[in-house]
Amino acid sequence: MTTRLSTNERTIVITALRHALPYLRVFKNKVFVLKAGGDAFVSNETTRALMEQIGILHQVGIRVVLVHGGGPQSTALAKRLGLSTQMVEGRRVTDAQTLEVSTMVLNGEINTRIVAMCRALGIPAIGVSGVDGGLIKAGKRPPVQVGGQTVDYGYVGDIFGIDSSILLKLLDNDLVPIVSPLSADDGGTLLNINADTVAAMIATELKAEKFVMATGTPGILESLEDPRSLISYIDRAGLRRLRDEGKISGGMLPKVAAIERALSGGVPRVHVISYAQADSLLLEVFTNEGTGTLVVNDTKNLRPEEQAG
Repeated sequence: MTTRLSTNERTIVITALRHALPYLRVFKNKVFVLKAGGDAFVSNETTRALMEQIGILHQVGIRVVLVHGGGPQSTALAKRLGLSTQMVEGRRVTDAQTLEVSTMVLNGEINTRIVAMCRALGIPAIGVSGVDGGLIKAGKRPPVQVGGQTVDYGYVGDIFGIDSSILLKLLDNDLVPIVSPLSADDGGTLLNINADTVAAMIATELKAEKFVMATGTPGILESLEDPRSLISYIDRAGLRRLRDEGKISGGMLPKVAAIERALSGGVPRVHVISYAQADSLLLEVFTNEGTGTLVVNDTKNLRPEEQAG
């Protein structure tokens, strides 16, 4: 049975389509790289909400690559197994047992759950990790100095290359790659890599039109304690100011580093949005106002309509 729309509802639908049309023309066949943390996939409901939006982007001709994390799930599983979790500046220290947990969670649980949801939604997705086909070239991170102390991150990888041809082959075959941020060195040792870093480097290598980070906050905040202090747009100089003022810390540090990496690598627009806000991805892409924070190299180069947000 077909449900009839009221005159007002029809007007709203037509108006929305007309407003979205210019974006559809500009973004068709362009690459978007989306990074979403494990929080976005804690249930079938949250997973469906995000993947439905990615499915729409795919249907209108936008080539999407999704890179997912799994921090909350890894921490929860480690706790159930009686293992401690150590974080340094927002990055997870990974010993041999923690690596097993990360492998089980990232490749075994989250990646599979996302691809299964894609199947239910009719999205032609394929799950890969950095190990597959040598997608992510990485080596074990040496001990580093953090706050005057030497920190050994364990089985954590530093990326020295991305084989973008693997992802391009998938995109050219109308597939949506779902990427888990695990890799291995040339000796076959598994390595855990920060998903923000993976996504930023993939966005750079694919010459993405947009790099979108779906987080648990509305975007980048002027005050960490006040979600109403959302910054609509900011540039790299503004990010440095926030960091110098201590307004960026913990888990946001690797995110900001990833944003700066993507921008310096040629990605023109980075968006930080909340996965928890209804249709935030679509609103950010297809409206002037958006929902989160737009980050660029220099706000002086923003178009007037972008500054209106």
